[in-house]
Amino acid sequence: MRCLAACTALVLAVFVLAPAPLQAHEVRPAYLRIQQTAADQFDVLWRVPARGDLRLGIYVQMPEHCEEPGKTLTWQEGGTWVERWSARCSGGIVGQRVVIAGLSSTVIDALARFERLDGTTQVARLTPADPGFDVTAAESWSQVAATYAVLGVEHILLGIDHLLFVLALLMLVPNMRTLVWTITSFTLAHSVTLAAATLGWVHVPQAPVEAVIALSILFVAMEIVHWRQGRPGITRRWPWLVAFTFGLLHGFGFASALSGIGLPEHAIPLALLFFNVGVEVGQLAFIVAVFAFSWLLNRITWPGWAWRVPVYAIGSMAAFWTIQRISGFG
Repeated sequence: MRCLAACTALVLAVFVLAPAPLQAHEVRPAYLRIQQTAADQFDVLWRVPARGDLRLGIYVQMPEHCEEPGKTLTWQEGGTWVERWSARCSGGIVGQRVVIAGLSSTVIDALARFERLDGTTQVARLTPADPGFDVTAAESWSQVAATYAVLGVEHILLGIDHLLFVLALLMLVPNMRTLVWTITSFTLAHSVTLAAATLGWVHVPQAPVEAVIALSILFVAMEIVHWRQGRPGITRRWPWLVAFTFGLLHGFGFASALSGIGLPEHAIPLALLFFNVGVEVGQLAFIVAVFAFSWLLNRITWPGWAWRVPVYAIGSMAAFWTIQRISGFG
């Protein structure tokens, strides 16, 4: 089984023509953390995506009875504007609604995290269609499962580097049996490191991991070229082994996204499980879409050199990301 060049070129065209610039990771969401420090006191942290020195025009609207007596601290961290302030809300905010003003006019999401005084948390995903959430006294298990499953699907489908790695592997698998083994190996590997890193059992510097993830895509792209030139390498012979090895690194990449969101203390295993389930659902949906395009476009006769277009496109992007990420070490 193989992914046809026409199909791959079509998928890459979607990535390249997307409105966001060529970035490996998903479109960054805004992030809101409301930490209860006393019965009526709250510490608010608000991270807003930035383009250069320009701040995205979205703002936190606490419930109307809340007062903000303190000064708002503002600073920039890389591509994010960070704001922090304290709010006093007489009677608390349980049963009240927190809204992100201006989010409905954007194309990004916002992740909201409410940390209660007893240490439990509530996590909500806010969208342009639904830019607010109701603060609850407790969060049900079904809410935790649904929220983290959706976050997992979004992370994998908007994480172009992870998808390109899977896409390159699909171009090398010789049959359905090998495909099943390859995807299973990738799943097992990144599930292990995702859990280990998220739970704090393993600590790996993020910058080198991101650079090696980009390098893994470049490696598989080179393996495709070698195979096409009659020199099949280890990835063509044992794609499941390569998928497992690099899957360990990709799991650390997934963990970095999850650590930014945080896990609800009362349901850590459940949230971790369903985030991983969401990642797998998104990955399988991508694979199905790739082969659906292949089936539709297989009726077209393509020139013999057509396979080079997607392979060299994948390799070029991976090389760019590798250099970009290594130059960002510091």
